[in-house]
Amino acid sequence: MANLLVTGAAGFIGANFVRYWREQYPADGIVALDALTYAGNVANLDGVPQVTFVHGDIRDEALVAGLLATHDIDTLVHFAAESHVDRSIQGPDAFIDTNVLGTHALLKVARAYWLDNGPVRPHRFHHVSTDEVYGALGKEDPAFTETTAYAPNSPYAASKAASDHLVRAYHHTYGLQVTTSNCSNNYGPYQFPEKLIPLFIVNALHGRALPIYGDGQQIRDWLYVEDHCRGIERVLKNGRVGECYNIGGGEEMANLVVIDTLCAAIDRAFAHDPALAVRFPDAPAAKGVPTASLKTNVADRPGHDRRYAIDETKSRHELGYAPAHGFADWFARTLAWYLDNEDWWRAIMDGSYRDWIEVNYETRSGAAAR
Repeated sequence: MANLLVTGAAGFIGANFVRYWREQYPADGIVALDALTYAGNVANLDGVPQVTFVHGDIRDEALVAGLLATHDIDTLVHFAAESHVDRSIQGPDAFIDTNVLGTHALLKVARAYWLDNGPVRPHRFHHVSTDEVYGALGKEDPAFTETTAYAPNSPYAASKAASDHLVRAYHHTYGLQVTTSNCSNNYGPYQFPEKLIPLFIVNALHGRALPIYGDGQQIRDWLYVEDHCRGIERVLKNGRVGECYNIGGGEEMANLVVIDTLCAAIDRAFAHDPALAVRFPDAPAAKGVPTASLKTNVADRPGHDRRYAIDETKSRHELGYAPAHGFADWFARTLAWYLDNEDWWRAIMDGSYRDWIEVNYETRSGAAAR
């Protein structure tokens, strides 16, 4: 039996990981730590049994040290991060504070607890990173491998690259047992509606513009979030200490292709279910107008990387990882989830869940168990 501390556990990928791990390993202990900043939502963990939720900041070293000791943590899975590129361009300070200083705080506490206080304890510090640390690819360039030189192009990517280097340094300098995974663009349930897919779904249902940066031909590799969670599981179980592993979806697509897929899927959903027109009367599809009519080209963002692509050969060979969820089928299921969980995203959009947090949870370590 393992005891896990999952940081950023109320965010999109963190919450999906907690759900996945609880289903796969019902006897393991899970402590879910999240600062509940704008993209953290404790409702993402609703219904998950036997998870201790703690509202706190990864930079609070005393809090984290107490959690490691109290819950006899042997595995730390670190998702907590500021992750939206646009926000990093507008205000990079928060990205340095959380992604660099926050990761360093965790590493210091982990080193002290697992290595410095008596005999070395069996442990693993797993750091979740991004393909954006590698920079951008040309149309014909080979996909990113784990040996691709780092060349981050946004403050977000630079902050993640810095945290990756810190994790590596704590292994090579102090012997901390670490692994790192670099993933491609995730999609699936519980994704905060600032990212492309959930934002465009919500906008389409409200009849709002679908803003397309530049020509929309920026290419990304799309990874269903459950595949990502399964990839991390493989790293924790079979990965070599000190190594990095790329986790991809094997689905390279231009943003415009994803947007057109989304528009067509919404049109089909409204045609299949007339009740959607009653629920979302402002959607073009409710009036028989194609959702694609909302597409609007806007100025490209500064430094927008043209292409990312993941080569997960190392993960396939060493870990037996391969993505199991193709985009066509699992995008349709993702759309269905957002249509079926209107209360979840409406609470986020109107901010009402924040009032619920204040009533039900303390601000720091006195949080309730879930």
